[in-house]
Amino acid sequence: MEKRILIIVSNANAIGPNNRRTGNFLPEVAHPYAEFDKAGFQIDFASLTGETPFLDALNLADDSDNLKFLTGKGWIDMQKAPKLSEVDTSLYDAIFVPGGLAPMVDMPANPLLKKVIAETYSRNGIIGAVCHGPVALLNVELGDGSYLVDGKNIASFTTAEEDNYARPDVPFDLQTALTQQGAIFHASDPWSANSIADGNIVTGQNPASAKGVGEKMVAILEAKS
Repeated sequence: MEKRILIIVSNANAIGPNNRRTGNFLPEVAHPYAEFDKAGFQIDFASLTGETPFLDALNLADDSDNLKFLTGKGWIDMQKAPKLSEVDTSLYDAIFVPGGLAPMVDMPANPLLKKVIAETYSRNGIIGAVCHGPVALLNVELGDGSYLVDGKNIASFTTAEEDNYARPDVPFDLQTALTQQGAIFHASDPWSANSIADGNIVTGQNPASAKGVGEKMVAILEAKS
């Protein structure tokens, strides 16, 4: 039976006191999308508000997976992403949240997003996120009241990376926040590929890790077939 993946994207396009322009980081959408597509999965999109989401890092369009996403079905479908509240998320085998600075704006505390992630995980679905995308895993409480990330091996954009990227713009430090909720945090050298799977949770550190997150999600889903 064909596996179904829902990519949930941010609708934010600015962050911080200086309104830094942002969006969903192109390779962090396109590289996992390419892995899901190669595996023959059905890929759908949803956004928090249902408005057209924004893309960041369009200067990286010469990358083959990025270009294929932009000129093919991927970006067309993402532009038409329905509002998350209008999607039957119970139909999906996996949820994936790409990064970019945008998720730091609208995903730390969105109650529906937290509910969807908790329900998906509780029914043995796969949860994936990369770079700043793991902010979506913050404040997700399971049925026993524990945090989803508590005791889980997790990677995300690191404190060291943020210090040299967008420190003045982000509302909090993601590595610190995940650790405070009990995550066992795994950091590699800044900007190096680092993706990690812990059961049904797959996370990655930065743009270089997006492909690995996609590959690991595919492997877990195929093993469940």
